[in-house]
Amino acid sequence: MKNIFILASCFLMLTGTAFAETQYVSDTLEITMRSGKGTNFGITRMLRSGTPVEVLATDKKSGYTQVRTKSGKEGWVLSRFLMNGRAARERLATAEKNLAELELENRKLTTSMATLTEEKSGLETNLQELEGQSRGVNQELSEIKRTASSALAIDSENKDLKGRMVSLERQLQTVQQENEALKDRTARDWFMVGAAVILLGIIVGLIIPKIRFRKKSSWDTF
Repeated sequence: MKNIFILASCFLMLTGTAFAETQYVSDTLEITMRSGKGTNFGITRMLRSGTPVEVLATDKKSGYTQVRTKSGKEGWVLSRFLMNGRAARERLATAEKNLAELELENRKLTTSMATLTEEKSGLETNLQELEGQSRGVNQELSEIKRTASSALAIDSENKDLKGRMVSLERQLQTVQQENEALKDRTARDWFMVGAAVILLGIIVGLIIPKIRFRKKSSWDTF
């Protein structure tokens, strides 16, 4: 009776004209598994929509198929209630689960993307700072190079000046030595001149009295 009622309800819903809002019948359904091929056999189990069963035999004339459940229970069900694929409800549940997983993965990826974007922004900021520091270091290096070049030039000039100073000191020592020698020579010359003058004076002193004596003698003869 239950099967007849279900089939009648489905038939009325398919053939009847509905003037109210359109609705859809849920695919949640239970079918009867009987001990034989017909409604006159007793119901051994109720099978929910989506229950997997193993097909043992099919009777096209009666429209029944012999099946075995996972628990090992065997019986006959109407062949038209069997389908090769899973029930739409299960497929929908799987699809919803997959969609939820994809949405979760999408949120994770979005979060990761936001994190990566933030990290990228931070890295770009750090890169700009490093570039600024690099420019500063390059400027300092250029200054150091210029300073080093100036220092080398100054050092070279200092070496040249030191060399010239040493040369001048040597020349000065030579001049001083020559001056000392000249002083000694001048002193000797003056000594010799003085000695000559004294000697000349002595000679003159000896000669002049004789000259006077001779003149006086010559005067006496007249």
